[in-house]
Amino acid sequence: MTADLSPERLLVAYANGIFPWPTSGVPMIPWFCTNPRTVLVPAQITVSRSLRKDLRRAPFTTTFDQAFPEVIAACASMPRREGSTWITPAMIAAYTRLHELGFAHSVEAWNGDRLVGGLYGVSLGAAFFGESMFHLESDASKVALHRLLDTVRAWGFHLVDCQMMTSHVRRIGALEWELDHFQERLEAALAEETRRGPWPADPAPVDREILVQT
Repeated sequence: MTADLSPERLLVAYANGIFPWPTSGVPMIPWFCTNPRTVLVPAQITVSRSLRKDLRRAPFTTTFDQAFPEVIAACASMPRREGSTWITPAMIAAYTRLHELGFAHSVEAWNGDRLVGGLYGVSLGAAFFGESMFHLESDASKVALHRLLDTVRAWGFHLVDCQMMTSHVRRIGALEWELDHFQERLEAALAEETRRGPWPADPAPVDREILVQT
C-alpha cells in the first residue's frame, strides 16, 4: 500500500502488471495484480451478428483524447455497488498527469456535441491497460471500446488488459491468462515503442468492417 501515485510509480507498476485500486475505509492505496488476468487480444476479437447490428444502429461518433478530464470525471461519478467510487480525487489528478505526459488516453463517444460515453486507460509499448468506462446512453461505452479495439488492432497492439472479466468482454472473446503467461506476453508488448499522446483526434464511427463476425 502507498499514497504515492506519481507518474514514475504508476508507469513502473503497469509495466509489472500491477495497478492501484483504492478501497473504501482503507487510508492507503492497495495495489493489485489479479490472477488469472482478463485480456483482449485485438487480433482475436469476435463480434456476433446481434452486436454488429447494435453497433451499426448506434448514433455515435468517437474521438481520442479530446475530453480526458470529462471522461475520468464521468467514470468517477458512476458509483460501485456499495455506493462509493474507487476513482478518488487523487486518482483523477494522477491519471490526468499521465494523460498530460502522453501515457493515459481517453476514448469519447458523442451524440452530436454531447459526451455520452467513453473509457480511459494507460498505454505502454503495445499494451493498453483499461481502467474504467461509462455510458449515459445505451451502447455508448461499447462503441468507445470497439473504436479502441479497432485502432490498437490496426497498430499491432498485443493486448488490452481488462483486469477482470465482465459480461461484455467475455462476449467478444476475452481470455483469462495465468499470471506467469500474462507477464510473459506483457514483457513482449513492452518491447515495442510506446505511442505517446495525443492519439488521432478526428471524429469517426467505429470501423465495423475489420471486426470479425461469428
